[in-house]
Amino acid sequence: MHTTHPIQTAVFPVAGLGTRFLPATKASPKEMLPIVDKPLIQYAVEEAYAAGVRHMVFVTGRSKRAIEDHFDTAYELESELEAAGKGALLEIVRAVAPEDMHCSYVRQPRSLGLGHAVLCAAHIVGDQPFAVLLADDLMVGHAGGPGVLSQMAQAFESLGRSVLAVQEVPEDQVRRYGIVAGSPAGERLINIDRIVEKPEPGQAPSRMGVAGRYILTPRIFDLLREQTPGAGGEIQLTDGIAALMERERVYAYQYDGTRYDCGSKEGFLQATVELALQHPQMGAPFRAWLRTLTL
Repeated sequence: MHTTHPIQTAVFPVAGLGTRFLPATKASPKEMLPIVDKPLIQYAVEEAYAAGVRHMVFVTGRSKRAIEDHFDTAYELESELEAAGKGALLEIVRAVAPEDMHCSYVRQPRSLGLGHAVLCAAHIVGDQPFAVLLADDLMVGHAGGPGVLSQMAQAFESLGRSVLAVQEVPEDQVRRYGIVAGSPAGERLINIDRIVEKPEPGQAPSRMGVAGRYILTPRIFDLLREQTPGAGGEIQLTDGIAALMERERVYAYQYDGTRYDCGSKEGFLQATVELALQHPQMGAPFRAWLRTLTL
């Protein structure tokens, strides 16, 4: 039985161009696109914070200043809200970055793959386990239960080894995911013995697709450094994880919750509707309005 420190650092690779959402992402980051009233990146940061993470590391690129500004203090806005007596709005603004949360920013100079983005954060993360959250994947815990990263952090605490979030995906969608296969290792856990990036249907070893949440041991950094770039000169995180599996166990965790693929317009719209329906103020009037539509 391993016991280990809780995860204190999370890495958010946010340097992507968001081409699927042009023209909306021409001048602003896709991670700042709002679902109801919060940007995608904030949902991911809140999920990490709820799992006990207090150091958020953003791997950014050009034109991503809006993300830094979002998690910074907005003195002018706060003083105007205070002067106008708008206490509730002031609380919302201040809650974006709680006082015990620290943010670091590092640039990924070129888009050289997810593995490369994670490697850009190595000097900040240091020699400790860390989480990786892809903001495109908006993950919601089941019916008010713990968030996906909280569930994974609990599994990591007993395993002391890397944990990847997985979900069963339809056969015709396996080519969109890294697919894992292995043997059951307890409730919701799989001891991975194979990981294949985006296999063709019929070639996939299973239908267990990796979702955008990882808890990784620091050994991954050495393996990413040694890795030969693959297609398009990119360093893929999946290849790094495959190399890690040869040295230590890696587990997949079948999380309890819902994932919205907000990197696609369809997933983005689904998240908008479902989260609007669950919204404390908006839910009831929005549901009533939806009922008036002829579908």
